[in-house]
Amino acid sequence: MNPEAFKQILEEENYPIDAAKMEQYNRYLLLLQEWNNKINLTAITEEDEVYLKHFYDSLTLARFVDFNQAGLTLCDVGSGAGFPSIPLKILFPEIEITIVDSLKKRINFLELLVQELGLENVHLYHARAEDFGQENKFRSAFDVVTARAVARLSVLAEFCLPITKENGVFAAMKGSQGEEEFEDSKKALKTLGGRLNTIETFELPENAGERSIILVDKVKKTPKKYPRQAGTPNKKPL
Repeated sequence: MNPEAFKQILEEENYPIDAAKMEQYNRYLLLLQEWNNKINLTAITEEDEVYLKHFYDSLTLARFVDFNQAGLTLCDVGSGAGFPSIPLKILFPEIEITIVDSLKKRINFLELLVQELGLENVHLYHARAEDFGQENKFRSAFDVVTARAVARLSVLAEFCLPITKENGVFAAMKGSQGEEEFEDSKKALKTLGGRLNTIETFELPENAGERSIILVDKVKKTPKKYPRQAGTPNKKPL
């Protein structure tokens, strides 16, 4: 998917794309390619692949979450090189985003990226998700919490639901294994205060594969003991 095709498909899907935002995506691509020579940010660096499998794929979340809501707060857990939150922030500049990542080098890249793209209301934290989720100011703090290809849903729920507001949404962006992961995570979701809303499955353009987005409503407060100490959710999933 070249930049022209990317812009065309966003226009067809009625997303608010314009020349200035396209320039931000282009600058994002160039910085990603430059920094990937210094630190391993992603295995996907070719222009067409980045536009399809990083930028467009990130924006599919907007099919199921209304990012035009005034004052919406989004937290992206384990964002890596900024996916999905930075592509969403470019398209919907009014949202306030918080990114949590455990690797300082990636946060350094994101700091430069945010500055170069002129993005406002972006907060970056170098932290383990478990530690971040135990800080009082972040518990039940975000309208939408998302993660893309970070961990299995039973583990991801323990990272994300504690920081999701009650009546907010935890959105797990997955490949084709969404239904299977949900079946394995029912106990974790219930324990952490979540309830499945829906699992949306769709194909990316250009035969780029199947994707699932698992939308979980936060229906009650997460018990204080979650998330457990760093490393435990992966070793002993709920």
